Amino acid sequence: MPLRRTHSSSSPPAPPGPLARAGLPLLCAAALLLAACASSPPSRHGSLPRAPGKPMVDPSAGLEEISIQAMSLVGTPYRYGGNTPDTGFDCSGLVRYVVSRAANVNLPRTTEAMGTRGTTLDRSEVASGDLVFFNTTGRANSHVGIYVGQNRFVHAPSSGGTVRLEDMGKPYWASRYNGARRVVSGAINLPAPATPAPAPLVPEPAPLPDDDDPIAAFANR
Repeated sequence: MPLRRTHSSSSPPAPPGPLARAGLPLLCAAALLLAACASSPPSRHGSLPRAPGKPMVDPSAGLEEISIQAMSLVGTPYRYGGNTPDTGFDCSGLVRYVVSRAANVNLPRTTEAMGTRGTTLDRSEVASGDLVFFNTTGRANSHVGIYVGQNRFVHAPSSGGTVRLEDMGKPYWASRYNGARRVVSGAINLPAPATPAPAPLVPEPAPLPDDDDPIAAFANR
């Protein structure tokens, strides 16, 4: 008598179809993406904690307004003994006006006296808003300007000219550079001193007799 084949109710399930197999990698990828979003991205340089230290100090902090004020006066006519934008400026008149307006600091009227104020700076320490001095007439600190960064300074150079932006790398200025001084330290807009009276407005000494405009002869070289 032939035996009949019977189908058991506990037979193994059918293998997943092609669509189910294709969906498994997508589910794994989605799970990995969610895990990555839940955590912070690793640092390129590792996860070492930042060591505590002194905050960075920008040497020009608190001096930017001086250089901005100086740049705004570029194009103002030169005038020997001039102290305001309306009348024009000579070099020390320009510096005195800018530092007074931008930092509320009263400087002397002559370049020589300005060269005694503040602190002396090495060339590598000069920042925007510092004063830079030059020997243009055979005497130290006979010319002054305001450093504005990138090896440039603003000054009132010569009669018949205007306040202008100058490159300190030019041979004329590089060979006559006398040094730099910081006359404003820390934050600007400090209270003006109450007791000292303003220095008298004394024009700069006249140029040497044999050269009535010593700067103009070489400034464009």
